[in-house]
Amino acid sequence: MTQEDPHDAVSIDVPLVQLLVADQFPIWAHLPISPVKTSGHDNRTFRLGPEMSVRIPSAYRYAMHVETEHLWLPRLAPHLPLPIPTPLARGEPAYGYPWLWSVNSWLDGESATIERIDDLSLFAHDLANFLNRLKTIDTADGPSPGPDNFYRGGDLAVYDAETRECIDELQDVVDAKVATAVWESALDDAWSGPAVWVHGDVAAGNLLVKGGRLCAVIDFGQLAAGDPACDVTMAWTFFGEASREVFRTALSVDEATWSRGRGWGLWKALLGVRRYRRNKGVEFVKARQVLDDILSG
Repeated sequence: MTQEDPHDAVSIDVPLVQLLVADQFPIWAHLPISPVKTSGHDNRTFRLGPEMSVRIPSAYRYAMHVETEHLWLPRLAPHLPLPIPTPLARGEPAYGYPWLWSVNSWLDGESATIERIDDLSLFAHDLANFLNRLKTIDTADGPSPGPDNFYRGGDLAVYDAETRECIDELQDVVDAKVATAVWESALDDAWSGPAVWVHGDVAAGNLLVKGGRLCAVIDFGQLAAGDPACDVTMAWTFFGEASREVFRTALSVDEATWSRGRGWGLWKALLGVRRYRRNKGVEFVKARQVLDDILSG
């Protein structure tokens, strides 16, 4: 396993996590460890006792996010209206696992789904309020967008070639003319404001729900100070027409930021359609629906 090959993956399971915790944090060695029901792609998450979680990056390109979260989450948390993870300890490579890993506070809640939310418009308003508050926090010395966070908060044009390639490849399932127009409009509306804090991966899996409402926000590995447009994509990836409008109104974003957010969503949806088009399964249907919503406005 080398840093030069960022696509390599490593086997991560309960026995490995038990070894890492017992060796590096023996005070917690007696606590039970179990995998969470739904673990993300970037990290494998395990529950450590009743009050903590262990996050193990699944590849080198995600391991650097451990440093970002440990440095910045304690500084952001006091200013935010909802709980975010509290980093408690940072683990070192060992037992064949080659990267940094972390122990964080446990946050109650389940990943957001339409079925778990009592009022989607209220959920949209609560999320917009969280993002609005995030944007008010001082960004002095904050991390800049770049390859480490996949350019979240940066210039959308970095994905220009990839997006146009997808549009060209998918002409049998995508209206290439409309998709190109949406993309070029997003590129034309460049960000000119001061840098603000960007979560970088506002998605259902990183939003926790309890009692039918948004209760916490997790996974800040792609955090950066820059253009907030990438955090707007939830408008198309999760919300319907009515809740999307509530989200937009509560965010109070200008037309240019909304357009760039639509561009970020288009890029992600195109990648999903291209990836899953052969099997035409559930993931393809989801990506195609998001794409249709984006292209229809």
